[in-house]
Amino acid sequence: MDERRVNTIAAISVIALIILIVVARVTLKLSKAFFLIFGAGDTVILAVFAYVLVSISYNRRRRLLESQLKSQGQELRIEYSFLRKVAGVPIKFRYKELEEATDGFQALIGKGASASVFKGILNDGTSVAVKQIDAEERGEKQFRSEVAAIASVHHVNLVRLLGYCNAPTAPRYLVYEYVSNGSLDWWIFRKRAMIAIDVAIDVAKGLAYLHHDCRSRILHLDVKPENILLDENFRALVSDFGLAKLIGKDESHKEVSAIRGTRGYLAPEWLLEKGISDKTDIYSYGMVLLEIVGGRKNMCSVEDESAKSKRKWQYFPKIVNEKVREGKLMEIIDHRLSECGGVDERQVRTLVYVALWSVQEKPRLRPSMAQVVDMLEGRVRVETPPDTRMVVVDFLSVDESATDSNTMPRLDFVSNQRTQSNVECSSTYSYATTVLSGR
Repeated sequence: MDERRVNTIAAISVIALIILIVVARVTLKLSKAFFLIFGAGDTVILAVFAYVLVSISYNRRRRLLESQLKSQGQELRIEYSFLRKVAGVPIKFRYKELEEATDGFQALIGKGASASVFKGILNDGTSVAVKQIDAEERGEKQFRSEVAAIASVHHVNLVRLLGYCNAPTAPRYLVYEYVSNGSLDWWIFRKRAMIAIDVAIDVAKGLAYLHHDCRSRILHLDVKPENILLDENFRALVSDFGLAKLIGKDESHKEVSAIRGTRGYLAPEWLLEKGISDKTDIYSYGMVLLEIVGGRKNMCSVEDESAKSKRKWQYFPKIVNEKVREGKLMEIIDHRLSECGGVDERQVRTLVYVALWSVQEKPRLRPSMAQVVDMLEGRVRVETPPDTRMVVVDFLSVDESATDSNTMPRLDFVSNQRTQSNVECSSTYSYATTVLSGR
């Protein structure tokens, strides 16, 4: 019953009551007191009647409105799901949606210094990876950087951002497509030997798209095996854009106020505060290629036989460079690959040469990512890379807090002597320290 009908009935009832009272007064000669009591009673009854009618109408309208909103919400979710799958438009999720999708953020699948990643399943059945950015001030900056970098880009070799959540009373969340085979580091360092030129090409194509095909060039600035994901077909996708920077097409480099990223993959010009460019990513990419070939981290701690209480660092890229000069290229590949047999020496040579070009100390000598793709796909011949003075950083001698300050790392050039003893490999250690030279 609509509001107009209720009002009409109430008005008719009032008029009928007034007429009844007047007729009763004239015909029955009722006393004034009885008339007042009768009128008051009828008024109360009428008021209750009107209240009931209005309540019925209100409740009916409310249920209808709730039904319409629910229907519209369902249509909206369907539309969002359609946009997400077809157009790749990131959407805003409610915190409750992500909490339900991840079963209360229980399924932890990864954790870093400032973020945790949980697996979840959305209402439409889509599997997702929900990245919770933990830090407050720095986390907000990371959240904005990541959304700005990845929200508007779409490439088969870049992990897809499905949405985000920035509720005021909760941490920041980024919702990515779930990639089933995890990160590259698991496969090359722990799970099994892996030397796939397809993976190298996939990563190169993803970075080339960021560097050359976006409206503003995007520098990833944290290229490492942990940030390269493998799907069910072992195709590689570049992920984690928390440190990404946008740079204009006409800018050759960009000045930065702090050294970020992961130790072992930082280009020398960044460590020496000479600015960053697309060549900074290429240096990191070269390190990843060497780790794929060798099945080991790019830097290893070695106990110093001359001083038992001290450790030296063995720099894998320098070893690779020496083996290439000595004509012993196949000695640097992962021994698990050698045991399996069937290693393609031409493929190894291509990967190693591209890697050594990419880790040249001088940025101008490094190829662009577009050139890297051409070399890996065989469209351009890969020349023998020049010898280079390799600079590496020992991040164990200075406290982590040094990185967040504006102080320069202490430069300490040491000799290239290596000792053969117990080796513990690592490329992720605490921030900023001593710079070593391979020559």
